[in-house]
Amino acid sequence: MQTSQNHQNSAGIHGLYHQPMQEIEPYYLSDFQIVENNVSPDIGSQGTNLSFQAYNEQFFTLESAPAVSSFGSYDSPSAVSVASNRSPFSTQGSHSYVSDAQHSSDYLYGSPISGSSVANGPQMWDKLKEIENSLLGPESDISDSCNCCVNSGSHQFKATGQWDVTQMIEMIPRLDLKQVLIVCAQAVAEADMPKTAGLMELLERMVSVAGDPIQRLGAYLLEGLRARLESSGSIIYGKLKCKEPTSSELMSYMTILYQICPYWKFAYQSANVVIGEAIKYESRIHIIDFQIAQGSQWVTLIQALAGRAGGPPLIRITGVDDSQSAHARGGGLDIVGQRLAKVAESCGVPFEFHSAAMCGSEVEREDLRVRPGEAIAVNFPYVLHHMPDESVSIHNHRDRLLRLVKSLSPKVVTLVEQESNTNTSPFFPRFIETLDYYTAMFESIDVTRPRDDPQRIRAEQNCVARDIVNMIACEETERVERHELLGKWKSRFKMAGFQQFPLSSAVTDAVRDLLKEYNENYRIEERDGALYLGWKNRPLATSSAWW
Repeated sequence: MQTSQNHQNSAGIHGLYHQPMQEIEPYYLSDFQIVENNVSPDIGSQGTNLSFQAYNEQFFTLESAPAVSSFGSYDSPSAVSVASNRSPFSTQGSHSYVSDAQHSSDYLYGSPISGSSVANGPQMWDKLKEIENSLLGPESDISDSCNCCVNSGSHQFKATGQWDVTQMIEMIPRLDLKQVLIVCAQAVAEADMPKTAGLMELLERMVSVAGDPIQRLGAYLLEGLRARLESSGSIIYGKLKCKEPTSSELMSYMTILYQICPYWKFAYQSANVVIGEAIKYESRIHIIDFQIAQGSQWVTLIQALAGRAGGPPLIRITGVDDSQSAHARGGGLDIVGQRLAKVAESCGVPFEFHSAAMCGSEVEREDLRVRPGEAIAVNFPYVLHHMPDESVSIHNHRDRLLRLVKSLSPKVVTLVEQESNTNTSPFFPRFIETLDYYTAMFESIDVTRPRDDPQRIRAEQNCVARDIVNMIACEETERVERHELLGKWKSRFKMAGFQQFPLSSAVTDAVRDLLKEYNENYRIEERDGALYLGWKNRPLATSSAWW
């Protein structure tokens, strides 16, 4: 498709480029995230006498969260247990995170230290001193004279010498939270349990879901590290994705993020312009959307095609979405089909909808019901990174799906993905990448709402944190958040037989117009035939097209 060679677009298609996106509702905005090397081995479950029972009993979990210029280099600051009924994602959870959305001071440093759960107090003290020296240097002022005892049951850590809890709190302002997170993740990777416990106690005092971007991100990264120790990440991920909060509440949280961040609008707008150009002369169009969500993306396209010179085409849409997504919609894919059918009827556009209620990795050719003579457009909006590849499954559904789509001879395939590498990276470099990526994202959210805004807090908790926990806590088949850089996606598409074509200037213009509604620190760059959306100098998402 040579989109740049023909500029005599109809008024209907041209209107698509600049149509306001406010009416589009998201499905979810949670799917946002560079080197692969081997570092310290991941933590194991044997050979340690550390128990996190104190955390289970006293703190919180995510399991039962209630409803509630060039990017070549970037300088953005560089992320649980499950036995409890409380959650940091809950206004009813431990006051170390969210106790009352109206009292932001409650978020600052968290609960009193619950104890390290280390087998012996002196060992813990040695580790705390080691931690202090590594973070502050050997000249720090915590006294070496300390007698420690372990309280039976709760493992309460007490100081009877010159050092006490107050002294630890006083040390916090001198610490760099990002560095403490990194050192803690490294301790987890090295299975250094005493050091891990001591650092987690420090982090409890430093993180806050109502704090600055790194404090908020740190709260969720700390939960991910705890979930990793407890092997509970997949339980938390599934719980937050599918069960809680209620569908109406979850949709409201998604809508908040959709409105204050351009990430989903970037995906919808860039893909719609490309597809609109590719099929503008076709009389029968079949759009296959591998994450149909609410179907909102296609409202503007249907409306634009309704005014096409010579009359509107017949539009068929096949919506793919796993059954768990029905929770966010409050029902099955029939809701999407009915909504889009009403839009098409109001515009006088012939329309058909076909639902494929399944995970994208399960899709086979017969599920798509392709008919001869159709112009096929395939849409992959932040979804391919969920497909397991050769590092996870011998079936390699990621590449299999691309070969399947290529066999359909589509007019165009649109791909929007996070510009991050969390797929095959070992735990520690993956943690560093997650820390860096989400710091930029949380900074971009920070400029839109007050830090103690309860709606913003719950939107981050329910729509972003679950992915962070999954990336930090889970491995193998349980880890479904597996992002790749555009260079890797290019290799996969080319191996499947696709060719990339340059995006027309209309695509770039449409996205630039979209970003006028947002903070000036959002950047758009056209490079290597793709569009990069970033915050300051950190690329966060890419949009590309294939045929």
